[in-house]
Amino acid sequence: MKSGMRILSGLILLAMTATVARAAPADGEKVFTASNCQGCHYTTGPAREKSIADQLAKKGPELWYAGSKFQSAWLQQWLQQPEVIRPMAYNSLTEKNPADHPPLSDVDAATVTEFLMSLTSAAVEANLVTPRNHPKGRLIFRKKMPCTGCHQFPDRNKILGGMSGPSLVGAGTRLNPDWIYAYLQKAQVFKPVKDMPVFAGVLSDNDLMAVSAFIATFK
Repeated sequence: MKSGMRILSGLILLAMTATVARAAPADGEKVFTASNCQGCHYTTGPAREKSIADQLAKKGPELWYAGSKFQSAWLQQWLQQPEVIRPMAYNSLTEKNPADHPPLSDVDAATVTEFLMSLTSAAVEANLVTPRNHPKGRLIFRKKMPCTGCHQFPDRNKILGGMSGPSLVGAGTRLNPDWIYAYLQKAQVFKPVKDMPVFAGVLSDNDLMAVSAFIATFK
Protein backbone atom coordinates (compact mmCIF):
# COMPACT_ATOMS: atom_id res chain seq x y z
CA MET A 1 0.00 0.00 0.00
CA LYS A 2 2.75 2.39 0.97
CA SER A 3 4.65 1.50 -2.19
CA GLY A 4 1.56 2.26 -4.25
CA MET A 5 1.14 5.63 -2.53
CA ARG A 6 4.76 6.50 -3.25
CA ILE A 7 4.30 5.64 -6.90
CA LEU A 8 1.10 7.70 -7.06
CA SER A 9 2.82 10.65 -5.35
CA GLY A 10 5.70 10.37 -7.81
CA LEU A 11 3.33 10.41 -10.76
CA ILE A 12 1.51 13.45 -9.40
CA LEU A 13 4.84 15.25 -8.89
CA LEU A 14 5.91 14.43 -12.45
CA ALA A 15 2.60 15.71 -13.78
CA MET A 16 2.95 18.93 -11.78
CA THR A 17 6.52 19.41 -13.03
CA ALA A 18 5.44 18.90 -16.62
CA THR A 19 2.62 21.40 -16.17
CA VAL A 20 5.01 24.03 -14.78
CA ALA A 21 7.41 23.42 -17.67
CA ARG A 22 4.61 23.85 -20.20
CA ALA A 23 3.33 26.97 -18.46
CA ALA A 24 6.74 28.68 -18.30
CA PRO A 25 6.75 29.97 -21.90
CA ALA A 26 3.23 31.32 -21.44
CA ASP A 27 4.31 33.10 -18.26
CA GLY A 28 7.26 34.56 -20.15
CA GLU A 29 4.98 35.76 -22.90
CA LYS A 30 2.91 37.62 -20.31
CA VAL A 31 6.03 39.37 -18.99
CA PHE A 32 7.12 40.08 -22.57
CA THR A 33 3.77 41.72 -23.30
CA ALA A 34 3.58 43.59 -19.98
CA SER A 35 7.05 45.03 -20.64
CA ASN A 36 5.87 46.22 -24.08
CA CYS A 37 8.61 44.25 -25.81
CA GLN A 38 6.21 43.63 -28.67
CA GLY A 39 6.38 47.35 -29.42
CA CYS A 40 9.75 46.68 -31.09
CA HIS A 41 9.85 42.92 -31.69
CA TYR A 42 7.35 40.56 -33.24
CA THR A 43 7.29 36.93 -32.17
CA THR A 44 4.93 35.21 -34.60
CA GLY A 45 6.36 33.84 -37.82
CA PRO A 46 6.85 33.56 -40.66
CA ALA A 47 8.68 36.74 -41.62
CA ARG A 48 6.33 39.63 -42.33
CA GLU A 49 8.53 41.98 -44.34
CA LYS A 50 7.60 42.28 -47.99
CA SER A 51 9.39 45.51 -48.89
CA ILE A 52 12.09 47.95 -47.81
CA ALA A 53 9.32 50.07 -46.27
CA ASP A 54 8.28 47.13 -44.09
CA GLN A 55 11.87 46.67 -42.93
CA LEU A 56 12.36 50.35 -42.16
CA ALA A 57 9.11 50.42 -40.16
CA LYS A 58 10.52 47.92 -37.67
CA LYS A 59 11.98 49.25 -34.43
CA GLY A 60 13.92 46.13 -33.55
CA PRO A 61 14.77 42.66 -34.84
CA GLU A 62 12.13 39.98 -35.17
CA LEU A 63 12.17 37.26 -32.52
CA TRP A 64 9.89 34.60 -33.94
CA TYR A 65 12.87 32.22 -34.30
CA ALA A 66 14.75 33.35 -31.18
CA GLY A 67 14.95 29.83 -29.75
CA SER A 68 16.72 28.62 -32.88
CA LYS A 69 19.03 31.63 -33.08
CA PHE A 70 20.27 32.29 -29.56
CA GLN A 71 21.95 30.31 -26.82
CA SER A 72 19.77 30.26 -23.73
CA ALA A 73 22.42 31.18 -21.13
CA TRP A 74 23.58 34.16 -23.17
CA LEU A 75 20.03 35.37 -23.77
CA GLN A 76 19.07 35.29 -20.10
CA GLN A 77 22.21 37.19 -19.12
CA TRP A 78 21.72 39.75 -21.90
CA LEU A 79 18.13 40.46 -20.89
CA GLN A 80 19.40 41.34 -17.42
CA GLN A 81 22.38 43.37 -18.64
CA PRO A 82 21.84 44.44 -22.26
CA GLU A 83 25.01 45.22 -24.19
CA VAL A 84 25.33 46.71 -27.65
CA ILE A 85 25.31 44.13 -30.44
CA ARG A 86 24.73 46.53 -33.31
CA PRO A 87 27.24 49.41 -33.34
CA MET A 88 24.72 51.47 -35.29
CA ALA A 89 21.11 52.11 -34.36
CA TYR A 90 18.62 49.65 -35.81
CA ASN A 91 17.92 50.40 -39.49
CA SER A 92 20.47 53.22 -39.52
CA LEU A 93 23.86 53.68 -41.13
CA THR A 94 24.49 57.11 -39.63
CA GLU A 95 23.32 57.04 -36.01
CA LYS A 96 25.16 55.15 -33.31
CA ASN A 97 23.29 52.65 -31.18
CA PRO A 98 22.00 54.59 -28.15
CA ALA A 99 22.49 51.52 -25.91
CA ASP A 100 19.15 52.17 -24.23
CA HIS A 101 17.57 48.71 -24.26
CA PRO A 102 15.76 48.34 -20.90
CA PRO A 103 16.99 45.54 -18.62
CA LEU A 104 14.75 42.98 -16.96
CA SER A 105 14.97 41.70 -13.40
CA ASP A 106 16.62 38.32 -12.83
CA VAL A 107 13.25 36.60 -12.46
CA ASP A 108 11.65 38.28 -15.46
CA ALA A 109 14.73 37.62 -17.61
CA ALA A 110 14.59 33.92 -16.79
CA THR A 111 10.87 33.77 -17.55
CA VAL A 112 11.11 35.70 -20.82
CA THR A 113 14.05 33.50 -21.86
CA GLU A 114 11.80 30.44 -21.47
CA PHE A 115 9.27 32.08 -23.78
CA LEU A 116 11.77 33.23 -26.40
CA MET A 117 13.60 29.90 -26.46
CA SER A 118 10.29 28.21 -27.25
CA LEU A 119 10.10 30.16 -30.52
CA THR A 120 11.85 28.05 -33.11
CA SER A 121 12.04 27.60 -36.87
CA ALA A 122 11.83 24.27 -38.66
CA ALA A 123 14.39 25.65 -41.13
CA VAL A 124 17.13 25.17 -38.51
CA GLU A 125 18.33 21.58 -38.27
CA ALA A 126 20.04 20.56 -35.05
CA ASN A 127 23.59 19.28 -34.55
CA LEU A 128 24.92 20.06 -38.00
CA VAL A 129 27.68 22.54 -37.14
CA THR A 130 30.53 22.04 -34.70
CA PRO A 131 32.46 25.21 -33.79
CA ARG A 132 35.90 24.96 -35.32
CA ASN A 133 38.65 27.33 -36.44
CA HIS A 134 38.13 26.02 -39.96
CA PRO A 135 40.93 27.22 -42.30
CA LYS A 136 38.61 27.44 -45.31
CA GLY A 137 35.90 29.14 -43.28
CA ARG A 138 38.43 31.68 -42.04
CA LEU A 139 39.68 32.33 -45.58
CA ILE A 140 36.17 32.86 -46.94
CA PHE A 141 35.10 35.07 -44.03
CA ARG A 142 38.19 37.26 -43.99
CA LYS A 143 39.19 37.46 -47.65
CA LYS A 144 36.95 35.78 -50.20
CA MET A 145 33.64 37.36 -49.17
CA PRO A 146 32.85 40.87 -47.87
CA CYS A 147 31.88 39.72 -44.35
CA THR A 148 34.45 41.89 -42.58
CA GLY A 149 33.23 45.02 -44.36
CA CYS A 150 30.01 45.01 -42.31
CA HIS A 151 30.67 42.90 -39.21
CA GLN A 152 33.06 43.38 -36.34
CA PHE A 153 34.98 40.27 -35.31
CA PRO A 154 37.71 39.39 -32.80
CA ASP A 155 41.29 39.09 -34.01
CA ARG A 156 43.66 38.16 -31.21
CA ASN A 157 43.43 41.14 -28.84
CA LYS A 158 41.81 43.47 -31.37
CA ILE A 159 38.36 44.01 -32.82
CA LEU A 160 38.35 44.48 -36.57
CA GLY A 161 35.69 44.86 -39.24
CA GLY A 162 32.86 47.17 -40.22
CA MET A 163 30.02 48.61 -38.21
CA SER A 164 27.00 48.57 -40.49
CA GLY A 165 25.88 45.07 -39.47
CA PRO A 166 25.55 43.30 -36.12
CA SER A 167 28.84 42.65 -34.39
CA LEU A 168 30.02 39.05 -34.43
CA VAL A 169 32.20 39.52 -31.38
CA GLY A 170 30.98 36.92 -28.91
CA ALA A 171 29.04 35.03 -31.60
CA GLY A 172 30.34 31.77 -30.17
CA THR A 173 28.37 32.24 -26.97
CA ARG A 174 25.48 34.23 -28.43
CA LEU A 175 24.42 32.34 -31.54
CA ASN A 176 23.42 28.76 -32.20
CA PRO A 177 25.94 27.45 -34.78
CA ASP A 178 23.18 25.59 -36.61
CA TRP A 179 21.23 28.83 -36.97
CA ILE A 180 24.26 30.58 -38.49
CA TYR A 181 24.41 27.88 -41.14
CA ALA A 182 20.65 27.95 -41.76
CA TYR A 183 20.72 31.74 -42.06
CA LEU A 184 23.52 31.67 -44.63
CA GLN A 185 21.82 28.86 -46.52
CA LYS A 186 18.19 30.04 -46.35
CA ALA A 187 18.37 33.75 -45.68
CA GLN A 188 14.98 34.43 -47.27
CA VAL A 189 13.26 32.42 -44.52
CA PHE A 190 14.54 34.73 -41.79
CA LYS A 191 15.20 37.99 -43.65
CA PRO A 192 13.24 38.25 -46.90
CA VAL A 193 14.22 41.94 -47.10
CA LYS A 194 17.83 42.58 -46.16
CA ASP A 195 21.07 44.27 -47.13
CA MET A 196 23.34 41.29 -46.58
CA PRO A 197 24.40 39.48 -49.77
CA VAL A 198 22.86 36.10 -50.52
CA PHE A 199 25.60 33.47 -50.40
CA ALA A 200 23.51 30.39 -51.17
CA GLY A 201 24.30 29.39 -54.74
CA VAL A 202 27.52 31.42 -54.65
CA LEU A 203 29.17 29.29 -51.99
CA SER A 204 28.68 25.54 -51.68
CA ASP A 205 26.92 24.06 -48.67
CA ASN A 206 30.30 22.81 -47.46
CA ASP A 207 31.70 26.33 -47.67
CA LEU A 208 28.71 27.73 -45.78
CA MET A 209 29.23 25.05 -43.15
CA ALA A 210 32.91 26.00 -42.86
CA VAL A 211 32.10 29.70 -42.43
CA SER A 212 29.45 28.89 -39.82
CA ALA A 213 31.89 26.72 -37.87
CA PHE A 214 34.47 29.53 -37.95
CA ILE A 215 32.04 32.25 -36.80
CA ALA A 216 30.89 29.95 -33.99
CA THR A 217 34.39 30.16 -32.46
CA PHE A 218 34.29 33.93 -31.98
CA LYS A 219 34.73 34.99 -28.37
